[in-house]
Parts: sequence; structure tokens; C-alpha cells
Amino acid sequence: MEENTKSLNFLEQIIEDDLASGLPQSKLRFRFPPEPNGYLHIGHAASICLNFGLGLKYNAPVNLRFDDTNPAAEEQEYVDAIKNDIQWLGFKWDKELYSSDYFQQLYDWAIVMIQEGKAYVDNQSSEDIAKQKGTPTQAGTNSPFRDRSIAENMDLFLKMKNGDFPEGSYVLRAKIDMTSPNMHMRDPIMYRIINASHHRTGTSWKIYPMYDWAHGESDYLEQISHSICTLEFKSHRELYDWYLDQVYAENTIRPKQREFARRNLSYTVMSKRKLLKLVEEKHVAGWDDPRMPTISGLRRRGYTPQSIIKFSEIAGIAKRDNVTDVALLEYCIKDDLNKTAPRIMGVIDPVKLVITNYPADAEEWLDAENNQEDENAGYRKVPFSKELYIEREDFKEEAHKKFFRLSIGIEVRLKNAYIIKATHVVKDTYGLIAEIHCTYDTDSLSGSGTEASKRKVKGTLHWVSVKHAVKSEIRLYDRLFNHEAPDSQKDKDFKEFINPDSLKIVTGFIEPSVKLAAIGDRFQFQRLGYFCLDKDSSKDSLIFNRTVTLKDTWAKISAKE
Repeated sequence: MEENTKSLNFLEQIIEDDLASGLPQSKLRFRFPPEPNGYLHIGHAASICLNFGLGLKYNAPVNLRFDDTNPAAEEQEYVDAIKNDIQWLGFKWDKELYSSDYFQQLYDWAIVMIQEGKAYVDNQSSEDIAKQKGTPTQAGTNSPFRDRSIAENMDLFLKMKNGDFPEGSYVLRAKIDMTSPNMHMRDPIMYRIINASHHRTGTSWKIYPMYDWAHGESDYLEQISHSICTLEFKSHRELYDWYLDQVYAENTIRPKQREFARRNLSYTVMSKRKLLKLVEEKHVAGWDDPRMPTISGLRRRGYTPQSIIKFSEIAGIAKRDNVTDVALLEYCIKDDLNKTAPRIMGVIDPVKLVITNYPADAEEWLDAENNQEDENAGYRKVPFSKELYIEREDFKEEAHKKFFRLSIGIEVRLKNAYIIKATHVVKDTYGLIAEIHCTYDTDSLSGSGTEASKRKVKGTLHWVSVKHAVKSEIRLYDRLFNHEAPDSQKDKDFKEFINPDSLKIVTGFIEPSVKLAAIGDRFQFQRLGYFCLDKDSSKDSLIFNRTVTLKDTWAKISAKE
């Protein structure tokens, strides 16, 4: 029992303590409450995995509730994208709900608060209200409208609701304590006027609840047992509880807000506002650009749901803000794809290899293992002929002793095929190597069982038959930023750190089995990395995104730690 307790994260421990104190397990209910003002990113994935993971652990329902209280920034497109991302990750919600479902109830409760003298209408400017808030070490001062009569407040609030006032001219504030050490308790705004069409309610509402007012009351209406938020809302917890005090009735579940550290990732930004800037200013091709940290971007790049869930598990749930190295995310996708991705051969910086003693019109279809990590993956046939493409970096005319690839007079094996020896090169008018000429050992076919096939050579190269090759566009993605923390430099715009080499497009040649691939299919291009067939592809024009290289930087980081 003691071991079990130690394995719990601190949020699970809170739930276990509540259950031990008498909360029925049947009353557990969680929620994931995104605002539909952008696409979800890898930081949101941590919250998704946490909340839905708790639901699975305790066999409890999890609501998907959209915090749609700001029509100026929210769109149906974002609602649809969020739902798609959660489903893609493999999670199922119990109820699909919206804060806008509760607009009437929230308004009715606000009326009661006005009638009880706990809320008032203020028509100062936002600047004046901010000045009166004071500072963390200096108490605020009361609004000159704080003691308006209940009747006047009721009249003004009704006119706000009816659209009689322009945007920004009036707000409804809770009357709490302008001297509170917690600045969120200094008469916070509950409602503001927004003249924008809402994606669900249209123009029927002219006033919209603030997050703090809507969030806790929505939790209460849904009877959420544990409202799990990110750490920046810890200072809001006192206000969350104060608002609940205004509506709580006996024999109902009172939601408990608890906080965990948001997931920050190196070499990227997590602010939806900043991500939106990247999209609007066309630094990226859209929210699902494979360089973006969005779930849709990661999906398009070739990440799997399993890799993102694994990343969330390994990174863990923390009480303090921290930055997780992107190398851990890359490790998780490599670990997953190593077990599942078919191996194929592709060349992305080609140079032609001519086997001079191979018959000109001959071709062979050789057996190639699909994935040596999966015993059920089987084999495929790969065509071999006189002219092949190999990687340009796999050949040097004059090589040092530690270069174990192809060089003049040196033997290497072509994967699944024969041992070859380079004899000479043919150069173009610029002095660049256009062709490498070689001979092959006719008895050295891999797996043939001959003595020659068993000969050991130091290098093995991947290759593609020229006449069978599928010409493809290869998008080589790298990190979008060249600074570990691009938004931490207070004196610089985060966009100054955009990596100019985050995308390179080259033409590659892939073995013909790739013609059967579907959009989103993932492969390991042997010795090069993992790649995914992009949605821009057509039957006659294949486009591959590089998901990640084969180099494992996380192992080095872990070893240092």
C-alpha cells in the first residue's frame, strides 16, 4: 500500500485523500476547459492527458467544456480543431458543453448579487480602474461608484444587457475588498460589454462574463469534483472559492480547484497569442505547419498519439513551472516509430552510381525486411538495376581511415544487395561528381548463402534504383527557433529568434513501394530519419515531411543528468 501511495502524483494524492475523507467515487467528475481562440498545442496535451487520464484511472466522466466567453477571439474553426485533436489522441469526453450554455444562469446569479449588494456597475475607464487596484504591497482604493444604490445598479446592468451602452463604457464588478492582499479580490470585473457576434449565441448577448466568474460557476453547474488548472490560476483560487460561496447549496458537490505547472518546451513558444502572430504574419504555413508545437502541427509532421501521451507521462506533473527539453519529445516519437514504422530506402541528396559490370537491361527484385523490430512486419520486394542513386555524403574520392563508406578502391555493401567497389568518377563541367563508377561481386548477394555473401565489409549503404525511383518533394523540418527560450528575452521580439533554416525543401528519390502509401503514413528512411506523407501530396506528386532524425540527443542529455 505504501508503494502505491508513493507512485501517485500530487493531484492523484489529493483525490485519494478526498475519497478517504468520504467523497463517493461515483461523484468524481473532471473536465478539460479550453478556450476556442486557437489550436491546441503540446502544453494543452499535458492537461488533456492529465484530466482524461484521471477519468480513466477512476472510471469517472470527463466533460469537454469550451470556455467561450470572448466572442471577439473565438471561432467555430477552433472548436472543431480542438475536438479533432482530442479524438485523435484517443480520448472520449462524457458531455460536450460550453460556458455559453450557462449565460442565462450566470446572468441570473449576477442579478441576485446586485440585489444583495455584492456587485455594482462601474463606468470608469479601464485605466482608472487599474490605477485604483493598487499594487501587491499597496491597498487599492474604492471606486466612486462602489456605493451606487441597488436600484441604479439594476437599471444600469439591464441597459448593459440590452445593448444601450457602447463597448468599454460600463462593467459589472463584484464588491469584495479593495484592501485584500490578493489583488484578484479587489472588486474584480464580472461582466463587460462586447459588440461582437458569438459563434453559438450570435448577437443575442451584449454582455459577456469574465473567466473567473464563468469558470467556477460552470464547474459547479456541471458538478465537477476537481477543477484542475495550470499554475497561473493559483492566485485566482481565493476568488474561485468566493464566487462559489455565492451560489453553493448544501448536498451538492463543491468543486475543488487545484493547480499544476503548465508544460513549457524548449525551442518554441506556447502562447496562443504568439502562435497566432506566427500564423497571421505568415512565418509559418498555418496552425498545422509541422514546425508549430500545435497538436495538429505535430500530427502533420508525423507524431503519433502514443508518442505525445508517452511524453506527457515521462515529463510528469509538477508543482513548479519548468521547461522540458524538446529532445524528450523527439525521443518519444523515435521510440514509438522504431517499433512501428516500415523501413524503406530513400535518397535525399542523390548522386548516380553506375555498376559497370552489371547487365544493362537486367533487374532483380530483392527481399527487404520491413521492420526488424517487428517480427510480424514481413518483407517487401525492392528493385535493383545497373544504375542506382546513393547519398552524396556516402562517397569520398579520398577518404580518411575512419570513413567507412564508399571510396575509390574500397568495398562496401549495398543494403540487401551486393558488395561493390568504386573504380573512378565522372565529373561535370563544374568539377562536381556526376557519376560514380563501380563493379560488383556477382556472388555476394545478401542472404544468398555463398561464401562471398558472408564476407565482412565495414560499410553498408542504402540506395534506390534509378529507373524505378519515385521522385518526391522532401521537406526537411528543423526547430522553428534557434534560441532555447525565444520568448524569455525581455529586450527582444521573440520572432527575432526564428530559425531561417527551419525548413529546407529538396528533391529525393524513394523506392517504388511508397506508391502505396496513404496520407499520414509514417516511414523510416533508412539511415536518414523518420518521414510522413504530407496532406499536400497527390497521386503523381508525393511530399514527405521529416518528423525527426535518427540521432538521439535525449540519451546524451539524460546521461549528463
